[in-house]
Amino acid sequence: MTPNLATLPHRPTANAEDALASARRTLAVEAEAIAALAERLDDHFTQAAQLLLDCQGRVVVSGIGKSGHIARKIAATLASTGTPAFFMHAAEAVHGDLGMITAQDVVIAISYSGSATELLTIVPQVKRMGARLISITGRPESELAQLADIHLNANVTKEACPMNLAPTASTTATLALGDALAVACLEARGFGAEDFARSHPGGALGRRLLTHVRDVMRSGPAVPTVPVTASITDALTEISLKGMGMTVVLDAQEQVVGIFTDGDLRRLLERVGDIRGLTVEAGMSHKPYAIGPDALAVEAAALMDENRKNLLLVRDPSGALIGALHMHDLLAAKVL
Repeated sequence: MTPNLATLPHRPTANAEDALASARRTLAVEAEAIAALAERLDDHFTQAAQLLLDCQGRVVVSGIGKSGHIARKIAATLASTGTPAFFMHAAEAVHGDLGMITAQDVVIAISYSGSATELLTIVPQVKRMGARLISITGRPESELAQLADIHLNANVTKEACPMNLAPTASTTATLALGDALAVACLEARGFGAEDFARSHPGGALGRRLLTHVRDVMRSGPAVPTVPVTASITDALTEISLKGMGMTVVLDAQEQVVGIFTDGDLRRLLERVGDIRGLTVEAGMSHKPYAIGPDALAVEAAALMDENRKNLLLVRDPSGALIGALHMHDLLAAKVL
């Protein structure tokens, strides 16, 4: 059935200039709110950060409504930057989830009004358990602020919403305050890039900082090798079989004396022409580039890039061959 266009609700269209002006006003209001918050920080912030650093349990971040969404993000940021934390929904807390909290925990309760019923219901029990309480509100005189061990003031002069109703500048300021706490704790702990990577093993940074050459190199039968006395034909067969575009050349003691690559073959053909009677020694490259198995894969990539190579041998500290690494292996492992 074809709809009657005349009965369809009118869809507003955005005027480009008006939309941009509105966006700029919103960003300006929120930027001002954060700037004012930065100027207002005092010893309460320092005390809150120290409380998190001293916490022997977990940091439990709670809120409801828009504050709940902000609380969830703050908990995630804390957890990923070295401060064990989780989010507890305030409404679920009054129906059993309060059992997640122990006396060793620190609770961060977030409510801009400072009067969220669900939070005020659980605060007495949190205090009885012996857990410490940090509140983040926009009203220092509110009940939640007064009940907390430490109160952080996230007050804003106005919301970005033209009606001054929808939580916008206030939620942005609260989120920024949570980020500030997380970063202060991160820096105090000396939490570095490798620590961050361990919290994000599935991300690009985790792969770059946690993947070592030994994790992605080819080893054993997968590494193409031929003796120094092998014919060019035998070398080409090994190159084709192993798919690395090269073969390692070994002496009688199975020590590396060079590599023979597709490029070496082309150069040998240009120089000699008829290669049928030659051994691989006639065209191999001496002193191939190598790296250790414990180096980061990104270090191998940098070495390849610096020397315009697409492969490296992998050798242990004694110089023995233990593997080989091609640029394609790094790409497959999503290190690059």
